[in-house]
Amino acid sequence: MPGAPPAAEPRRPRPAPRTPPVPQAGGADLRQKGEETMTEPERPRPGADRDSAAWWELVRGHRLAVQRCTGCALLRFPAREYCPACRSRSWEWQDSAGTGRVASWTVTHQPFHPAFAAEVPYTVLRVALDDGPGLHCWGRLAGAGPEVLAAGLPVEAVFTDAGPGLTLVDWRPAAPRR
Repeated sequence: MPGAPPAAEPRRPRPAPRTPPVPQAGGADLRQKGEETMTEPERPRPGADRDSAAWWELVRGHRLAVQRCTGCALLRFPAREYCPACRSRSWEWQDSAGTGRVASWTVTHQPFHPAFAAEVPYTVLRVALDDGPGLHCWGRLAGAGPEVLAAGLPVEAVFTDAGPGLTLVDWRPAAPRR
């Protein structure tokens, strides 16, 4: 019929999702005797780049720091080559108070990498650092479950030695101040 829209093609069913076998913590094997053996997958590691390599070195020493522009004194994090305010390439590291407030969070229930399968669910926070406006750091929630979280909850940095040469910054609820 002229002017009539073309008939829609029937929808094809989606293929079933592929789910790889999941190892248990410590590399325990879930397969039956005689089947192919499975070992615990290697954990992905964050990569240091030109701007963040020095920051990762400080974190390995259990120091949290932000960049301070020596041209205009603006604090910035994450690390960048140029100051966004004055375009200076001159800066220094300034120790952070290591405290902040929860800006947002996500609770991860899906193991997006097999190495994290035994750890789900886990919570990742976006923390607004107390050192200055616009400074945000991300890390896992430590020492509590997600039920304690609320926007603005005070938190403090904790350092997690996660393997040879790797320390991560995580966050735990701060003790109440008196």
